[in-house]
Amino acid sequence: MSFKDQIVKERLPRHVAIIMDGNGRWAKNHGEPRVFGHMNGVNAVREALTAAGEIGVKYLTLYAFSTENWDRPLEEVSALMNLLVETIVKEIEDLQDKDVRLTAIGDLQLLPAECRKTLEKAIKSTSGNKRINLILALSYSARWEISRAAQRIAEKVKLGELDPADVDQHCLEQHLCTTDIPDPELLIRSSGEKRLSNFLLWQLAYSELYFTETLWPDFTKEHFYEALVAYQNRERRFGKISEQVTI
Repeated sequence: MSFKDQIVKERLPRHVAIIMDGNGRWAKNHGEPRVFGHMNGVNAVREALTAAGEIGVKYLTLYAFSTENWDRPLEEVSALMNLLVETIVKEIEDLQDKDVRLTAIGDLQLLPAECRKTLEKAIKSTSGNKRINLILALSYSARWEISRAAQRIAEKVKLGELDPADVDQHCLEQHLCTTDIPDPELLIRSSGEKRLSNFLLWQLAYSELYFTETLWPDFTKEHFYEALVAYQNRERRFGKISEQVTI
């Protein structure tokens, strides 16, 4: 029986987030430069998106480029930005056909002008699609996001638009990049690394974490389904005890 056949559709996570790790090591294993791994990682993105859409996951967030990634060698950063533009252009028709709504979170103003323009055009053209929401985390880090939220809240308090007594968990969530997006119930990280790497730290507070040794370019639909089966076999207690959850 395949992993897909084991999935209970009534217990699907609404939102799955993925840290797409292992492109560089995959390229090294094949005797190629790191960019070669990123290029082949696009195939894994298609696999994950197709799997999510077919099974009924409504939100898929991919950690595509962190704020820390700007410190990588200029050649690699430039290649990644060019790859992003090329991929969006190539995939936009397929996104439309699959009814995918594209959005992005992060400090997008840091993206090169052409890259940002292409991304904004794709976001606008897919804004009416409803089957699945694909969220790209670009120039993103959780510490940047939370710091920005704190700055915006502080500015509102300074201007008298917000009472300090009203600054609570809900208030902070309303100032995050994901204010209109449900928290991920499941985080998948490829390549065997077991850390969050500054990704959605607030939103992942009670998410289930799934780590696979598979390097990202080798990630397939079946790997995605395997992660969903593992998720469904866990008991989510949110700080409670088992007896309280089962009542």
